[in-house]
Amino acid sequence: MATSSLENVAHYFNEGTQVEISSNDEGFQGSWYIGSVIRGPVVTKKTCSKVLVEYETLMEDEASSEPLREELELVHLRPSLPAEDRDSYKFNDEVDAYHNDGWWEGVVTEVLEDDEYLVFFRGTREQIAFKSSQLRLHREWYNGEWVPPFEGLPETTNRSEGIPESARRETKKQRFDHHFHQGDRVEICTNEEGLEDAWFAAKIVKKAKGDKYLVEYETLRSEDNSDYLKEEVDSQHIRPSPPDIETDGFQVQDKVNAFYNEGWWLGVVNKVVRGGSYYVSFEKTGENLRFRRSDLRVHQEWKDGNWIVSSKDGKLE
Repeated sequence: MATSSLENVAHYFNEGTQVEISSNDEGFQGSWYIGSVIRGPVVTKKTCSKVLVEYETLMEDEASSEPLREELELVHLRPSLPAEDRDSYKFNDEVDAYHNDGWWEGVVTEVLEDDEYLVFFRGTREQIAFKSSQLRLHREWYNGEWVPPFEGLPETTNRSEGIPESARRETKKQRFDHHFHQGDRVEICTNEEGLEDAWFAAKIVKKAKGDKYLVEYETLRSEDNSDYLKEEVDSQHIRPSPPDIETDGFQVQDKVNAFYNEGWWLGVVNKVVRGGSYYVSFEKTGENLRFRRSDLRVHQEWKDGNWIVSSKDGKLE
C-alpha cells in the first residue's frame, strides 16, 4: 500500500482516540471491544507500525484491576461507532448486541414482548434475548465511511459513547426482500461453524415453502458424491451472484474474497508478492495463505438491493 493510503487510514487512530477492537483469538471472532489509542501508528514508505491500545472493559487478568493493553495491526481497529437514536428492530435485522463486555455481531430472529429481541450469534450458535438498549444496527467500516451510512449524521462523526446507557435507536430503513426465480445464479452463506465467512455458488431450482428456496450448489457435492448437493435454504442466506469488477490488482488491507475450499471466503490482503500473487489472512481461522490474482475478487456486500464495494467508494446497480 502506498504511503498516502496508509496515512489515510492511520490518521483515524491518533493518541487518545476512542476505537473499537476486533480479535482473531478463539471465542472472540465477531466481537468489537471499546478501547482507546495509547500510541498511534508510525507510517513509513512501506510499512505502518502497530497501534498500542487500552481496553475499557477487559483487564490484564481476572485478579487485576489494570486495563488490558495490546499492540495491534490497523486491520483490527476501527473508530467507535457513532451513537444513533433507535428504539425498535425487526426480524432479520443485522445487529450488534452488547454482551460479555463487548459488541457481538448477530441477527434478530424473533421480536418478543416488553421491548425484547432474540438474537442469534453465528459464531457460537447461541440465541439470547436482549433489550433494545443493548442493541445497535450492525455496520461495517469501509475506507473512512460507515456502511450502511447514517441518516442525519455529519460525515466527520467518528466517536460514540462506547458502552450503552440509553442506547435507544430508531430507523426508517425497511427490510429489503429480494425475490429469486428458477435458474437464477446465486450465492449461499451458512450458519455452520467454520463456514460463516464463506459464500458458495448455486442456482435456484424452485421456490419452497415460506421464505425458503431449493438450491443446487455448483461446487459442493452430495454425501455419496453422485451429484451436486441440493438443499432448501432460507432467503436470508441467499444473495444474487455479485457482478464482476475489473481491477488492476489489490493493496495491503484490501478486503477480498478468495476462492478456497469450493467457496468464496472473506479475507484481508496482508502482503503483495511480485508476479501477481497475494497473501491473504482469514480472521475466523487465523490462516494466512497465498493466492493468484485469478483466485481473488473484490469484496462486495449485498445491502438493501445494492452491491456495496469495500475497496472503493460507491455502489453498483
